[in-house]
Amino acid sequence: MVREIILGANGYDIPCLYTIDGQEEMVCIVSHGFGSSKESSTAQMLLQSLPKRGIGVFAFDFPAHGDSPVGGERLRIETCIQDLAAAEQRAIALAPKAKIVYFSSSFGAYINFQYLAAGNGTGVKSFFRSAAVNMPELFTHPTEEEQAQLQKNGFLLLDGYTRPIKLTTDFLKDLASHDLFQCSQPQNTELCMIHGERDETILIEHAERFALQFDIPLTIVPGGDHRLSIPGAPEQVMQLAVNFFEGRI
Repeated sequence: MVREIILGANGYDIPCLYTIDGQEEMVCIVSHGFGSSKESSTAQMLLQSLPKRGIGVFAFDFPAHGDSPVGGERLRIETCIQDLAAAEQRAIALAPKAKIVYFSSSFGAYINFQYLAAGNGTGVKSFFRSAAVNMPELFTHPTEEEQAQLQKNGFLLLDGYTRPIKLTTDFLKDLASHDLFQCSQPQNTELCMIHGERDETILIEHAERFALQFDIPLTIVPGGDHRLSIPGAPEQVMQLAVNFFEGRI
């Protein structure tokens, strides 16, 4: 694996991790979930497994996540979309003959879908794991204590992730104005979804409604949680993603 820092369109460094030798016919760009990073167990599984199938992998950190040098003040919907674009351009430079595909988890899928719906990207396929299709709803009802913090400081400091995340009022406004259900249908990218039946963060009915609206094949994992961490689920995710990328579903 190669660790590299690339410069994004917003003037800050984007930490990246990849397994690409330049001869691949396909490269997968990995977008992690909210509070996660390019070092997540899912990203590591992809980085270790996909190259055995001849598929290169390129993972990166969103602003305020992982090893990103910037904090929550740079965590905006547009900066995340632009960082995904920078990651894709670097992947293309590393393997210019490769087709681009995407593997996006939770918040990463929320960003990836907007990226594709706006006509960005060259990717031919995108795989959504536990997609945060109703991401704005997760932050629409702050507690009284959180409201007081927002009014006093202009941000919330969220613990319990790989690093504390500063959630600004600007980011909350971004979420309110970026509803995936109001997006256009991506025209040039084939989509596939997998979701846990018992996802405690993004309820299965939201994933089902999204899949129906955009005509996306959806695999439901019985008993699966948001992380799809129950026995056998990670392997199911990997096999489905590989089958999808290789055209077997």
